[in-house]
Amino acid sequence: MHRSEEPTESRRSTGTQTESMQGQVPRLSRFNLFTLLSLWMEVFPPPVDGDDRKRPQQIKKTGLVVVGNMKVIGLHCSSKELHAGQIAVIKHGSRLKDCDLYFSRKPCSACLKMIVNAGVNQISYWPSDPEMSLQQENSSHTDNGDARLDANAVERLKSNSRAHVCVLLQPLSCNMVQFVEETSLKCDFVQMIARKWPEFPTRSFYEYRQERFKQYETMFLISNEDTHKEILKLIGLENLCENPYFISLRQNMKELVFILATVAASVPNYSDFGFYLRKTSAENHQSLSQEIAQHCIIQARLLAYRTEDHKTGVGAVIWAERKSNSLDCDGTGSMYFLGCGYNAFPVGSAYADFPHMDDKQKDREIRKFRYIIHAEQNAITFRCHEIKPDEKTMIFVTKCPCDECVPLIKGSGIKQIYSGDVDIGKKKADISYMKFAELKGVSKYTWQQNPHSACSDYPTNSTTTEAGGCLKSKPDDLDFKNKRMCFGKSS
Repeated sequence: MHRSEEPTESRRSTGTQTESMQGQVPRLSRFNLFTLLSLWMEVFPPPVDGDDRKRPQQIKKTGLVVVGNMKVIGLHCSSKELHAGQIAVIKHGSRLKDCDLYFSRKPCSACLKMIVNAGVNQISYWPSDPEMSLQQENSSHTDNGDARLDANAVERLKSNSRAHVCVLLQPLSCNMVQFVEETSLKCDFVQMIARKWPEFPTRSFYEYRQERFKQYETMFLISNEDTHKEILKLIGLENLCENPYFISLRQNMKELVFILATVAASVPNYSDFGFYLRKTSAENHQSLSQEIAQHCIIQARLLAYRTEDHKTGVGAVIWAERKSNSLDCDGTGSMYFLGCGYNAFPVGSAYADFPHMDDKQKDREIRKFRYIIHAEQNAITFRCHEIKPDEKTMIFVTKCPCDECVPLIKGSGIKQIYSGDVDIGKKKADISYMKFAELKGVSKYTWQQNPHSACSDYPTNSTTTEAGGCLKSKPDDLDFKNKRMCFGKSS
């Protein structure tokens, strides 16, 4: 069988999270989280390098998550010249030994032979069209194409390797889809727009999610069931082609793509909202493009669904940008991953050792916060590379950092913070958010309406284009048709 069960306790004990949470709030399994992150890396905004050469059609862009000791040590995507597996070997080399790799597509033989040779522990992949596309082969009815030959070579490599090559798809927790939808609607990024235009956001959220789902469905799913079965057989997954396995596989895949679309819709391309400096400054701040900033904050949003905090899930991810102007071999360009985390109890502790969330007992609620390791703290603690003072390092957090984390972020050498800031200046239970506004030496990019807009009093629909770094939209066809909308350039 290619479907694998939960790892043994000996492997789980090295993770950055505690044992399974026995609460009322559903959470993503670590396997589904890594799978979603790999899919999301596949749509990482491509670097602009002025090269108009087209990617060969039979090579699919691939996302990859590298996991060592149950912590994420690499997020990669294929570039125009290199596949994701090749990039992993270049970036990690012999450090891949005993790591688990999560691909958004089944890797080709060129990648597989190198990562197997590096001594990886497990290779899992999304069971759809592989890196060497078989969909094109099926459409042209070619029996002896390179893709088919490669699929056979991959199967031989797989059967003769020590690494466990498999599909890891687990059913989502009960009510997980509903929970993600509810929390996405309540997300800071959506609620800030809701306060500006209360009559609009709910409808726009569902429209934007449907738009994203159709896009991701085309990318990650094979609409025709017979074609999907044929591809599964060619890549060695014949046992998943029979019902009820096939029906279950399709359902699990569709639900995960729906989760991805819902989380993506929680940080919408809406009017001229985006990540801008909280306070204008005479200094020349080099911010990321809105596209990359939103992509990274959505990574943090996905991490938040592994939380062990019953009340609020928080995710954080740290990226850095190399000073060199030349593009890196990775599909992320000059950007490279440093670390990530979510709020959880200390490593190795049993969840029941600490107070749970209980709205009726405020003293227990307060005590709980003294035990939770915050997302930013986990991201800094378990980072896979040191933070270089001469490079631009940025942390993406789903919430405004609290007083406990602000000094850590600054002291670690992180140059920029991207977050929502709805809690700024507040104190909740024993969590204070007073220090963030006065933080010096770190640029704070918070989700807000573009402060440089001439005017933007009315919302627009979700059909957006990016111009001058500011996300613009076409006028909506409701009562706002005849209203004047002005959009300024972003900083």
